Amino acid sequence: MSEFLSTALLGAAAIVVVLAAIVLYRVIAGPTTHDRVVAVNVIGTSIVIVLALIAAGLDQPAYLDIAIVYALLNFVLSLVVGRFTYEREGVEWR
Repeated sequence: MSEFLSTALLGAAAIVVVLAAIVLYRVIAGPTTHDRVVAVNVIGTSIVIVLALIAAGLDQPAYLDIAIVYALLNFVLSLVVGRFTYEREGVEWR
């Protein structure tokens, strides 16, 4: 892989990290639990993307295995939190 492409992939990973840090605000200030759950899910997905970009940029395919496991954990976390925060009356829309 060329040096330029490797640098571009690592730069893209850095941009995704910055954007995930911005979403962290919604985790802290989210008015409802559902807002916080969605924000944590977005951050988890961003981490998977960063791991994939790093794997491609550094030419280390082992990082993709870590990304797959983390994506599965992120999905299961969303299901578990959704199950425990479920209200039988439904969600109140604003």
